[in-house]
Amino acid sequence: MKLKDLAERLGAELVTGDGQETLGDVEITGVAGIEDASSSHVTFVANPKYAGLARSTRAAAVIVEPEFAAIGVPTLRVKNPYLAFARAIEVFYQPPVYAPGIHPTAVIDPSARIGSGAHVGAYVVISASCVVGDDAVVLPHVVLYPGVTIGDRFFAHAHAVVREGCRLGDDVVLQNGAIIGADGFGFAKDSTRRWVKIVQSGPAVLEDAVEVQANACIDRASIGETRIARGAKVDNLVQVGHGSTVGENTLLCSQVGLAGSTTVGKNVILAGQVGVAGHLTVGDGAIATAQSGIPSDVAPGAVVSGYPAMDNRAWLRTVAAVNRLPELLRKLRER
Repeated sequence: MKLKDLAERLGAELVTGDGQETLGDVEITGVAGIEDASSSHVTFVANPKYAGLARSTRAAAVIVEPEFAAIGVPTLRVKNPYLAFARAIEVFYQPPVYAPGIHPTAVIDPSARIGSGAHVGAYVVISASCVVGDDAVVLPHVVLYPGVTIGDRFFAHAHAVVREGCRLGDDVVLQNGAIIGADGFGFAKDSTRRWVKIVQSGPAVLEDAVEVQANACIDRASIGETRIARGAKVDNLVQVGHGSTVGENTLLCSQVGLAGSTTVGKNVILAGQVGVAGHLTVGDGAIATAQSGIPSDVAPGAVVSGYPAMDNRAWLRTVAAVNRLPELLRKLRER
């Protein structure tokens, strides 16, 4: 694809510089990181820390913000370089195509209903009373328990599992080993102080355009439901406890853990290894930095860090003070 055609495809302004007009006809064969790109690649700069590398890159062109300074190679100028780069990857990467059809080893209950255009892979199990919408791709060893309802364009990678009665909307993606609707961690002690399992009767519900990545688990509820709202993304190894609610377009990054009955608002970002105690609310637009521990409610729009989670700026000052303690103790001893 010619560079000028790629610019048009991405909705970017191609700036080639004086005497470089013909560079718009350069053939682009793919995308690459800024340090690895060659003369037939495009790359991007979205983080200012990499701006210096743009001046030494061997790429044919760099996707940048409109205000980015002129450099020695052509630039594709667009408001969101990271998103444009993602779309450039889509232009050049050709994912596997799964033709409609049902593999002879798949086990599908006669009462299940599968929409048109579905691809059902080897050793898939689709149980009684399941409903799967049109254009689904269900790869090998996926298991749908009885009574599961799923919308159109479902994509389940190998070994994903959806438990009984769970409901999934349109355009849901389950990566390898994702478990939707496993039993919540609910136990009560009897008179002999033994743990008695609390039946987890409520489903997990995933709304439209939710993606759950590898080996993450969305637990079912004891009563009511566990709900992941439209557009939310759940990273690898995340645990969403029973009866929790996750709002629209929220990101739960790797190894986040939500205890039961947690309410997370919309457009929230919980970075890696954030832990959230149960029965509390994280407000809309809040951000928790990596390894934060949240024992109480977080206000909408807050940025919190540390344990117990506090305002990010206060946390940074606290860490700076802690780092100075050895020096302060030494000075005290010298007095």
